Amino acid sequence: MMGMRILVIGSGGREHALLKGLHADSLTTELHAAPGAPAFAELATNHSEYSQVDDPARMLELAQKIEAELVVVGPEVPLVAGVADVLREQGIAVFGPSKEAAQIEGSKAFAKDVMAAADVATARAEQVSPDASDDEIAAALDRFGPHYVVKDDGLAGGKGVVVTEDRSVALDHIHAVHSAGNPVLLESFLEGPEVSLFCLVDGETVVPLLPAQDHKRAYDNDEGPNTGGMGAYTPLPWLPEDGVERIVKEVCEPVAKEMVKRGTPYNGLLYAGLAWGPEGPAVVEFNCRFGDPETQAVLSLLESPLAEALNATATGKLAELEPLKWKDGYAVTVVLAAEGYPASPRKGGVIEGEGLDDPQRVLHAGTKLDEDNNVVANGGRVLNVLGAGSTLAEAREKAYDVLEGLKLEGGFYRRDIGKRAQDGEISI
Repeated sequence: MMGMRILVIGSGGREHALLKGLHADSLTTELHAAPGAPAFAELATNHSEYSQVDDPARMLELAQKIEAELVVVGPEVPLVAGVADVLREQGIAVFGPSKEAAQIEGSKAFAKDVMAAADVATARAEQVSPDASDDEIAAALDRFGPHYVVKDDGLAGGKGVVVTEDRSVALDHIHAVHSAGNPVLLESFLEGPEVSLFCLVDGETVVPLLPAQDHKRAYDNDEGPNTGGMGAYTPLPWLPEDGVERIVKEVCEPVAKEMVKRGTPYNGLLYAGLAWGPEGPAVVEFNCRFGDPETQAVLSLLESPLAEALNATATGKLAELEPLKWKDGYAVTVVLAAEGYPASPRKGGVIEGEGLDDPQRVLHAGTKLDEDNNVVANGGRVLNVLGAGSTLAEAREKAYDVLEGLKLEGGFYRRDIGKRAQDGEISI
C-alpha cells in the first residue's frame, strides 16, 4: 500500500491518540485534523477554521481541499449528523458509520430494537415521553426500582445517565431530560463488572481490539457524579480467557448481521459497553465511535499499523486484514480534570510540569494556548496521562509518576484507576 493523506475529525484526547497511532504508521504520509488542537501541531496540520464538525458540507469541503484519501471521524456528533454519508457519496473512504447506522448510539430505543431482533442480552427498558403525566412517571419508576437507571434517549456524550437508589434523584433527572424536550429511557440495573470492547466492523466482519475498563464516577471509590470517563486500563486480568470471543460471538456479530439485514450495514468502530453478570455479558450501551478515554490506553498497545486497519475497514477489506498484533503487558490512562468537572469545569487555568510536551505519555483532551503561549485548560477533561508496563501495577505507577509532576490549579484526578483489578478485587 502507498502512503496516505488522512483527515481526523475532532479535537480531544481520543483524536490525539488516533493521530499518535496514525503518525507512527509508515502508511501515513500526511495528517490533517479538523478543527484539531494546538497540541496536535507536531503530528498534523490543524484546520481550526473548520470547527463545525457536524456540518457535512464543511467537512466535505475540507476533505476535498486537502485531497484526503481517508477520513477518520472521532466524535459521535458528526456521525449522527451524517458526515460519513456525504463524504462517501463523493467517493472518499471514511472510517465511521452512516447516519442510519450511527443511530445505534444516537437513539437508545433504536439500539434496543436492534438487540431484541438479534437476540442480544441487555437491560429491560422502557421509554417515558416528555408529555407523560406525574402518575405515569411514578408508575414507571415503580416498575424499575429500587436501583434506578435513568438515561437521556439521545446523544449525551456519556454524561446523560444517572444510576441511583434515591428515587428523588431519579425523578429530578427525568424532569431535567424532559425539560430539554427529550424522552427518557428507564432501564433495569445490570449486575457485574463493566467491560468496554471496541470492534472494527465492516458489514458482517468483526475484529475486536483489546478489552478495557473505564471509570465513570468523578472521584475515588466510584463516588461522585457520572462523567465522560476518568481513566481506563487494558487488558482485563479478571476477564475469562474466552471473554472477548464470547462478546464478539454473542453481541457484536449478531448486531452486525442484524444491521446488514436491515439495509443499514455498519462500517467503522462499534463500541460495546457491557456488564459481565452471572449469565455472562449483557449490553449496557453501544457507541458508534472509539470510546474516550479507553482508546488512549488501547491504541498505545497496538503494534499493527493503525492506518492499515482503519483503511481496510473503510474500504470494505477488513476480512483481508492480517490478525492484529499487540504489545505484551498493560496500559493505563488517567484523566486530569479541571476544577468543577463535570457540572461546570473552570477553563483558563495554566497547566505546567514535566512531560506536558511528551505525546508518548501525555495526550491533550481539552487544552489551548493563551496569548502568552501557556497551555491552559479548555474543557472538563484536560489531559490523558498514559503509563505502560509488564504488570498493571507498573503501568499504574508510571502514569501516576507523570501526573504528580503536572500542575493545574484546582485540577483533580482519580488515584485508583485500575487499582481494584490490580488488587484482585474484581471477579466474575
